[in-house]
Parts: sequence; structure tokens; C-alpha cells
Amino acid sequence: MTTTIPRPAETQPGSTQLADTAVAIESVSKTFRLPRQQYSTLKERALHPFRSTEYDELRAVRDISVDIAEGEFFGIVGRNGSGKSTLLKCVAGIYGVQSGRIAIAGRLSPFIELGVGFNPDLTARDNVIINAIMLGISRRQARERFDHVLAFAELEEFVDLKLKNYSSGMLVRLAFATALEVDADIFLIDEVLAVGDAAFQQKCFEEFFRLKREGKTIVFVSHDMFSVERFCDRAMLMERGEMIEIGPPPEIARAYHKLNFGELPHEQADQPSPDHGTAITAAWFENSTGERVTSTSREEALSMCFEVRLQEELLDPVFAATLRNELGHTIVVARSDQHGALSGSFRSGETLTVRFGMPNWLSASRYTLTPSVAREGTGADALALVEDMASVMIHGGATGGILELPMNIRIDRT
Repeated sequence: MTTTIPRPAETQPGSTQLADTAVAIESVSKTFRLPRQQYSTLKERALHPFRSTEYDELRAVRDISVDIAEGEFFGIVGRNGSGKSTLLKCVAGIYGVQSGRIAIAGRLSPFIELGVGFNPDLTARDNVIINAIMLGISRRQARERFDHVLAFAELEEFVDLKLKNYSSGMLVRLAFATALEVDADIFLIDEVLAVGDAAFQQKCFEEFFRLKREGKTIVFVSHDMFSVERFCDRAMLMERGEMIEIGPPPEIARAYHKLNFGELPHEQADQPSPDHGTAITAAWFENSTGERVTSTSREEALSMCFEVRLQEELLDPVFAATLRNELGHTIVVARSDQHGALSGSFRSGETLTVRFGMPNWLSASRYTLTPSVAREGTGADALALVEDMASVMIHGGATGGILELPMNIRIDRT
């Protein structure tokens, strides 16, 4: 059923009218029935005719309600098995629902399990035209847009190669480029960038920005909190089929990291306005010469730095720096009170620069710095904390580990 429903409680920025709802999800639940006994032969089924009626129930989605506005970039995040992809497939109509209702206002283009329906024995040219027609494009339009699809996927030289000879990355690129040509109002995107090199991912990001500028509605399922914060207007966190939290992407990203990786050294504090309260005003990385850097090579000493402006007197405050990698894993937590350094006594109005110097044993990747300051004690009473305030790219050879530790290697004959 396709309808346009007024969004009940929110308006678009700068608008005095209620925004229309593109996707309305009302009390939706989805349960899978899993047979306890799997039969592989006819004899087994004949000997145990009643076992097939015994099932376990998996409640993949539990009473989810959310309205997604027209032109909104909406993120759905959660751990594996949380139900986010199942919910997206319910919206796409791939799965039916046990209870509740989903209303769609506009034409859908699902980027779910890209490449399904491609014939491996046909060439890229034939597959693109056939799938474009299946997605609702006329034969004439499919032929007109074919060259653009191949150019976007960067597969011009493989146009006459059968798909069974494509790599998985080439296949996803072709399917993604084909789906982009659909004249849709609503795009459902489910982790389609997991395959593809960095250059192609950047090209996809640029397409996301284009779709967003054109006012398209996008529902985006991802584990990548950096992408969610970069693109999404709102986000929702799911766990065990339930909606845990919905709100601004930075808050949802913080809740996701907490769910996966535990607490930061301080709980999040409300960052005060520039004119009131202790605040972290800047953060950066420095190399061994004190130069601010956004990229550096392995084994070059690195300092995590931030500036704090105090608006109250403090005795031995706890300064902390948390370093995370691109996946959100906490790699380093440095606290002033755990490294034998009492901070001292500070007056209101002072501006402090805090530096945590360390040997750079990090593997090649992008890392983010979360600085924080708390009152004396356990560090739970935070005065200021800013998530992922600065970032640095470490480049150089990598063995695949998180850290590239110095090693003393000895080989003895026995």
C-alpha cells in the first residue's frame, strides 16, 4: 500500500509546515519459524512424520514504529543479528510482517543483496539492460543509460566479459551503478559498500551527497559510524529486534560504541556554550617536533593534544584521551591520574593544553581522538567530553594487526 502521510511531530529545517512522511513504520514485528528437525531423506520424513510441526521462533523485529520524512537521510545501526537488515527487507516488501503496517509514499529502489538476479552466463551489457528493465526503466532508457552505468562502475573494458568471470567487487560495482539509474524517490541501502576499493567507495559517497541534494529519501543500514554521522539526519539503534534509541547521529554512534566496546573513561558531559562552563575548545595530533599533523608514518612519535578552557577552580582534575580506529574499536585510553601525574590546582579562566605523548606503534589506518576532562576522583564526574574531535591517518606497511609492536626475535635450534 502506497500513501503519503503527514509527519506527526517534526518539520524540516526552515519550514513552517509539517513534512510529508516517505516511510511510515507502525508497530511492525517479524518472526521467523525455525524447524527443530531438518530432513535430508524421504525415509526420515516417513519415520518421523510429526517432527516437522515442531518449531523455534526467532523474533527478528519487535514492535518497531518510526516515521521517515521525505528527503531525510535516515540511518539504522546495530550489531549483527539486531534485526536492522530484516526491517529493511520488510520495508522493501521482500518479507511480509506478522503484525503492524508499513506505508510507502513513492517509488522504491532497494540496494539489498546487489547482483541477485544477474545471470552469470550473460555479459555485463545484457545483464545491465535486463536488470534495468526489471527495476522499472524502459528498454530505450536502459540502452541510453548503459554507457553511464559502465563508466560509473569503471568496467568499460570488461563490457563483453561474462559475469561468471567477474570478481565479487566488480559485480557489486556493476549492480550498484545499475540500481542508481532507477528514477526512485526512496532508496534502501544495506551495507553495499562493504566490497569495493577506496576510490569506488568515495565515488559512492559523492552519489549519496547528490541524492541528498536532490531531496531523495534514503534509509541507510550500516556498521560504519563515520558514514552514519557524515550522511544521516537521524539514526536509530537496534538490538535484539528492538529499537533502543533514536536521535541525532552522534548520539546514536556513541550509544552504538558503548554497546559494543563499553564505556569511555568519562561519561558524556554536555558540552557548554562558549560563554559558560569548562569546555574543550580544540584537539589535534602532533609529531615529534611539535608540528600539528593529520597524517604521519608509523614509528614516528605521536602526541594526542587538546585545549581546555576552565570556568571553575579545580584540584587535580582527570584529563583523558581515547584513541579509536575506523571500526570504532578503542585502541588507547590514556588518563592523567593513571600515569603518575597529578594535575595540580587550577583557577577559573585558565586555558590549559594537555598532551599525551606516546610511541607510534599503530598499524596503518585512520584514528580519532576523543578528549575529556573530569573532576578529581574516579573520573565519572565529567566536565567536558567531545567525541572524535580530531583524526589522524597512519600510513606505512601493515601486517594486519591493530598494533605494530617492536619485537625481539630469536630463533634457536634444538
